[in-house]
Amino acid sequence: MMTYLGRIFLLATLLVVFVQQSESACGYESCPATKANMVNIHLVPHSHNDVGWLKTVDQSYYGYKNKIHHAGVQYILDNVVVQLLQDSKRRFIQVETAFFARWWNDQSEAMKMVVRKLVNEGRFEFTGGAWSMNDEADVNYQGVIDQFTVGLKFLNETFGACARPRVGWQIDTFGHSREQAAIFAHMGYDGQFFSRMDHNDKDTRMSNLTMEMIWDASESMSGVHLFSGMLYNFYSDTPGFCFDILCTDEPIIDGDSEENNVIDRVDDFITYAKNMSEVYITNHIMVPMGGDFQYEDARVNYKNMDKLIKYINERQASGSNYNILYSTPSCYLNSLHQSMQSWPTKKNDFFPYAHEKNSFWTGFFTSRPTQKRFERDGNHMLQVAKQLSVLANLKSKQHNKYLDNLRQTMGVMQHHDAITGTEKQAVSDDYDRMMYDAIIGASNNARDALRILTDMPNGEFESCLRLNISECAFTKDGDDNVVVTLYNPLAHSSNHYVRIPVKEENYEITDAKGKTVPSEVVPVANQVLALEYRPNDTQHELVFKATVNKIASYHIKKVEGNSTFRIKKISQRESYNSETVVENSLVKLVIDNQTGRLKSVEMNGVSEKIVQNFGVYKTHTSCAYTFRQDGDIEIFENDFEFTVYEGTLVREVHQRVNDWISQVIRIYEDVNRVEFEWLVGPISVDDNLGREIVTNFKSQISSKGVFYTDSNGRELMKREKNKREDFVSDLSLQPVSGNFYPVTSRIALQDESKRLVLLTDRSQGGASLEDGALEMLIHRRHLFNDGGGVGEALNEMQYGKGLIARGKLYLVLDSVQDGGTVMERKAEKELFLPFWKFFSRASEIGKDTSKTITALGDLPLSIHLLTLEPFTDNEILLRFENFLDKSEGTVVSFNVREIFDSLGGSAIRETTLDGNMPLDDMKRFKFHAQESGYSPSAVEFLRAQHKSLKADKSDEASQFIVTLYPMQIRTFIIETD
Repeated sequence: MMTYLGRIFLLATLLVVFVQQSESACGYESCPATKANMVNIHLVPHSHNDVGWLKTVDQSYYGYKNKIHHAGVQYILDNVVVQLLQDSKRRFIQVETAFFARWWNDQSEAMKMVVRKLVNEGRFEFTGGAWSMNDEADVNYQGVIDQFTVGLKFLNETFGACARPRVGWQIDTFGHSREQAAIFAHMGYDGQFFSRMDHNDKDTRMSNLTMEMIWDASESMSGVHLFSGMLYNFYSDTPGFCFDILCTDEPIIDGDSEENNVIDRVDDFITYAKNMSEVYITNHIMVPMGGDFQYEDARVNYKNMDKLIKYINERQASGSNYNILYSTPSCYLNSLHQSMQSWPTKKNDFFPYAHEKNSFWTGFFTSRPTQKRFERDGNHMLQVAKQLSVLANLKSKQHNKYLDNLRQTMGVMQHHDAITGTEKQAVSDDYDRMMYDAIIGASNNARDALRILTDMPNGEFESCLRLNISECAFTKDGDDNVVVTLYNPLAHSSNHYVRIPVKEENYEITDAKGKTVPSEVVPVANQVLALEYRPNDTQHELVFKATVNKIASYHIKKVEGNSTFRIKKISQRESYNSETVVENSLVKLVIDNQTGRLKSVEMNGVSEKIVQNFGVYKTHTSCAYTFRQDGDIEIFENDFEFTVYEGTLVREVHQRVNDWISQVIRIYEDVNRVEFEWLVGPISVDDNLGREIVTNFKSQISSKGVFYTDSNGRELMKREKNKREDFVSDLSLQPVSGNFYPVTSRIALQDESKRLVLLTDRSQGGASLEDGALEMLIHRRHLFNDGGGVGEALNEMQYGKGLIARGKLYLVLDSVQDGGTVMERKAEKELFLPFWKFFSRASEIGKDTSKTITALGDLPLSIHLLTLEPFTDNEILLRFENFLDKSEGTVVSFNVREIFDSLGGSAIRETTLDGNMPLDDMKRFKFHAQESGYSPSAVEFLRAQHKSLKADKSDEASQFIVTLYPMQIRTFIIETD
C-alpha cells in the first residue's frame, strides 16, 4: 500500500515540477475528435455521490460505516486524479460541488496545481455544478437558484471560467420539472441529461426517436428553450460492463490467458451500442460508465475502459463503423450541436415518474412532512439573514462563516434524497441537526444586524423555532414587557397577523410610536396542548395585525382588567340550528352542525358548496418513494366535534376529527383566504398496514378533469386526470396515485365562472380525482421496505410513537376573470416568506425601536426581491423578479439607481441567473425544432434576449433602468466602495 501511495505522490510531484501551466483549451475546444460516418460512442466516466441517503454526508465522504453502504467520496477523488494524470485521453466528470469543495480544502498546494491543470485541459470536468444534485418535485425555485449560486461561485473562485459547467446532469431525480429546465437556460447552460422517466413515456420515445428534445420551458417568456436528453439505460454502467470494484462483471481479459474474452466482450458491447444507436437521431451515443460511489479504486475502471476502447477501435481496420472514446456530457452535446439536426419538442414536464405500472413515485411528494416544513424555515432564515447582513454591512469572518454554513446546508437540503424524504431515518435526523445548527448560527447574523438597524443595541432578538407547536421559550416564563421585532423579507410593505404563544392574561400591544394596536388572546387547540412533549406554560396565543415595511417592533405589556378583547366561544352542543355561520367582512363559512364539517364558503362575491373530508388509503406496499393504494379511499364518516371562537380580529373553528386528527379553521379580518391548520398523528399501523392520510375539498365546480399545479413555485402546469402530454400511461393498477402531482405552493381548478385554489406551507402531493374536488396527501406512515434502495420503511417515530405532523392549507374561492390570479401570486410570496419574529426584553415601553430602512426604494408591486445578499467582501448580489405570469401582469420598468446608491454602489453589472458569469458572456447552443422546418447551414448560438445593464456611479440615472417581462428574473452584482 505504501508503495502505491508513494507512486501517487511521486507522479504528482513530477507533474508539478516539469509541467508548466497548460496551454490547452478547456470547454468545447478540449473535446476529443470524433469520426464522421461512424457510430461515435462517448464513454462518460462518472461517480454518482448522494449528499446523504443511506449514510450521512460525513459518513459518505469519509468512508465511514461501510457496512451500511460502501461509500467514501474522498478516496474516489484521490484515485481519479491520479488515473487522469496517467493518460491525457481519460476524462471524468464531477457533479456534487459539496463533496468536491470539502475534498479540495484538504489538499496540498501541489495537488491543487495538478487538479487545476486537469480542469484547464477539460479532462476533469464539472457537470451540473450545484452544491447538490437537487430534486425537481419538492423544491422551490429560490432554493434551487441559491444552491446553484453557491456551487458555481465556489468553482468560479477556485478555477475560473474553465470550471463552469455547460450541461445539467439530473440523472437521479425522480421526475423532472419544467422550471428546472428554465433555470438551466437562464444560467446559460446548453442542455441537460437525465435517466428517469415514466416507463411508458420512455418506451414511446424509444420507438419514435424522441429520446432527445428541445424543451420549451416557459409559457410566459419566449425563447426559453433547453436541449434535454434521456439516457438509454440508466446512469449506471452498461449492463455487463461495470468494471468497478463494487461490481462483479467480467473484466477485459487479453494477452495469452486461457480466459481471454476480448472477442466476446467486444461483440457484446458493439451489440449493445448498435441497439442503442437505433433509438437516437445522430451517429453519436452517450454511455455512462459509473454508478453510485464508484471509482474508489479508479485504476480498475480506467484499465478496463482503456482495453475496451483499444479493442473496439482496432476493429475499424476490419470495416467496423464503431468509434469509441473517452468523453463528457458536454462534449457529447457539442457533437449533437455540430450535427445540425432538428429535434422534437417538449412543453410540459415529466411527472409523475413510474418505473413500472404498479409504482408511481408520488409518495415522496409528501414523505417526511415535518422535515419538508423545516426546510422552508431554513430557507426563510437564510433570506432574512442574507438581507440583514447586507443592510447592516456585516463583514466579519464569523458572520461570513455563519452565512456560508446556512447557504451550504440549504444546498444539501435541495438534494434529491433530502427534501424528498427518501433517506434513511438516521440521515434524516442528521439533516435536521445540520439545519438546526445552521439556522442558529445565521440567527446570530440577524441579531447583530438588528442591533445596528434598530434603537435596541442590547436587544436579544431571539428566534422561536417551536412556533409550529405554539410554543416559544422566550414567552413561556414571562410574556410581560417583551418586544417582538418583525422583519419583512419582501420588497413591499406587508400586513400580516402575528401569533405569539402567551399565558391566559390580558395584554396591551403598542407599536414603535406608542400607539395601541388591537389584539386578542385565542386558546391553543386542545390537541396541541395534549402533545406530551410540549410544555404547557403557554396555552393561548396573542393575535394582532402588524404592518411592516422592512423592520417594525411591537411592545407587549401585561395589563390588569379587561383591556384585551375576550373571544366568544360557541360549542357544537350549544347550537340548536342546523348550521353555524362564521363570518367577517370578507369571508363567510357555514359549518354543518350535525357533521361538524365545512359546508360552504363565500368570498370575493362568490358562494360555493365546499365540503372538507379527511380520509386514508391503506396499503401494504407504499414506501418513501411510491404511493401504492390497495383499495379505494376510506373517508372518516364520523361526525366532527367542533367549537367556534369568535373575536374581532380572528374567528376559529376547532374541529376534532378523531383521536389522532384535528384541525383549526381560521378566518382573519381583512384577509381574503381561509386557513386550515391540521394536526395528524400518531398514525396507527397496528394492523400492519401502511397509511396515506389525505384531506379533500369537494365543490360543485365543473372542472371536467382539469386542474393546475405549480412548477417549483413559479408557472402553473395544466393537468388532466388520466392523461399525459406525450404518451398513454398505464394506470390499470394505480389509478389514484398515478394522478397525483407535486404541489410546491398551490393547486387549483375552475370552470367558466368559479375558481378554487389551495395554497400549501410545504411540498405535498395533490390531485383532482373528481370534478370540482382537490385532494392533498398530508402525512404518511409505512411498514414496507421497498426495493428502491433506501433499505428501510418510512416509519417515522417520535417519543416512541408515530410522528405527529402539523401544517397549514389556505383556501381561496374566487370568480374566473382575466388576471384574476394575481391575488394568489401575492399570497404565495407572503406565505412563503412571511415576517420573521425576533424577541427581546423591553426596558422602555413606547420607545421608538425602528429606524427607517430605505435601501429598496419604491419598487412596482409586481416586483419581488428574490435575492439580496453579500457576494464577496465588496460585492452584493441582487435579483429582481416580475412574479406575475403573462396572463396576470405586463412588462414593468423601474430605476435601481436609488437602491444602488443606498447600498454604497460604485458599479453594477448584470449576470446570468446564478450570478457568476457576465450576461454578455453567455453564449448558448441553438437547436432547431423539427416542426420549424428550418435547416441551418452552420451551427448557431443564442445570446441574452435583452441588453445587459452595466453602469457605474458616474453614469446618469437613465442608465439604471431595469425592465422585466412577466416571470422574468434579472440578476446583478453591485460593487461597493
